[in-house]
Amino acid sequence: MPSSEKKTARVLKTSLFSKWARKARIKDDELCIAIKEVLLGQAVDLGGGVFKKRLNENMHRSIILARGGKVWVYEYLFAKKDRDNIGNDELVGFRKLAKAYEALTHRQIERLVEDGDFLEICHGENEQVQN
Repeated sequence: MPSSEKKTARVLKTSLFSKWARKARIKDDELCIAIKEVLLGQAVDLGGGVFKKRLNENMHRSIILARGGKVWVYEYLFAKKDRDNIGNDELVGFRKLAKAYEALTHRQIERLVEDGDFLEICHGENEQVQN
């Protein structure tokens, strides 16, 4: 498919994830690179639109939610030294949330960004994630 026909996915982070990332000194450019790697299969696919991706030189793990390829949301961040993995109950919750994110309309996503619940990253043509 020619690049002009590729559909651009939106990459977002929750406001809480943003606070965790700031504390861990993980910048948006690292998150944008990580999403590109996820699209190349360089992440753990936990099923149901839930992905686990290593960040910050393998010191942190992020949980990214994506369904339908229209929106990718950095939802959760934890330090590898603090915990090994997420629990099954958390995974079930993340899968439900991924499904809910998939159902959001463009306008609903815009409103979440406007209200500060989501922060959009990977701005500009050179940084946009392509599906």
